[in-house]
Amino acid sequence: MEFITLNNGVQLPGIGLGVFRMTDEEVARTVPAALDAGYRLIDTASRYYNEKAVGAALRSHGIPREEVFVTTKLWFKDHGYEKTRRAFEVSLDNLGLDHLDLYLMHQPFNDYYGAWRAMEELLDEGRVRAIGVSNLHSDRYLDLITHHRVVPAVNQREVHPFHQQDEAKAVQDRHGTVLQAWGPLAQGNPDLYSHPVLQHIAATHGRSIPQIVLRWLLQRGIPLVAKSTDPARLRQNLAVFDFRLTADEMTAIAQLDRGRPGLGFTHQDPRMLELLLKYA
Repeated sequence: MEFITLNNGVQLPGIGLGVFRMTDEEVARTVPAALDAGYRLIDTASRYYNEKAVGAALRSHGIPREEVFVTTKLWFKDHGYEKTRRAFEVSLDNLGLDHLDLYLMHQPFNDYYGAWRAMEELLDEGRVRAIGVSNLHSDRYLDLITHHRVVPAVNQREVHPFHQQDEAKAVQDRHGTVLQAWGPLAQGNPDLYSHPVLQHIAATHGRSIPQIVLRWLLQRGIPLVAKSTDPARLRQNLAVFDFRLTADEMTAIAQLDRGRPGLGFTHQDPRMLELLLKYA
């Protein structure tokens, strides 16, 4: 496993298991299989409704607490200082843990200033080892760091060959925030698996297209969270640390950027906001 050093010295595993939309039964099977395969980062969220299942799976596996990195996320209906403090305790209780490794603000809406102040306090108190954000575009990211004491350790955003986030990464790099990828395989977009550039690079290395994409992200300095419930795919996704892409291959993949997210809208799109804000 490769690790990324966050801005407060915490070591973030380069590849994590995401449990978005996993049922409790899937979590119970997949988390132990992932740990056995070598995963050391499990990424959940209060809005995934499976924090309890993740905690139970960690306990049933028996992995020592210090050997696993656990991330969960705060949903924006719980933004605001007091509500965030309460929501954190609920997540911690659901997971059955005494601290978190990374606590992320899931969406940049509602009273995210108040939420961030609470998260800064949780960091000061040692309840969480690092705090960060998710889905923050550069405007809100810069606003947040300008008016608060702690710079996010992580901003987790959609990143893949068709949506490469070069500008966002450059902004965050200047201020010391790691860009972590969700949806690294373009959320199953068939264009990814049929693209001739990726097919050629995969054939050259004797690897799968997902392995090429994950390797490309890691070589850009972008850790990632990938989802799979298939034990063979879990192992395959980790088998990316024993080869490197050439400079020409990295350049070829860079040219695939379409500059738009896989879902067709962003967190600045009014359609997206109207949909999300129904859940406030």
